[in-house]
Amino acid sequence: MKVRDYVVWIGRSGKRIAVTVIGFALVAVGIVMLVVPGPGLLAIAAGFAVLATEYTWARRALEETKRRASGAARRFRRNRTK
Repeated sequence: MKVRDYVVWIGRSGKRIAVTVIGFALVAVGIVMLVVPGPGLLAIAAGFAVLATEYTWARRALEETKRRASGAARRFRRNRTK
């Protein structure tokens, strides 16, 4: 491998590590906010959105989170009008 290949590999690995740490931190904070006051689903969705830039499984989890958040918003609006 050439030096340039090593630099590209290190840069790519560094980005993936940063995305993983930030994404999981957001998901963890979101899970905590489901119990304590705060926008838990929003933080979880943000964490999955960050992770989805690098991982396919996170992209699927993000779609599921969006679906659940949409359903929760619908139920909230329906119950609020009663």
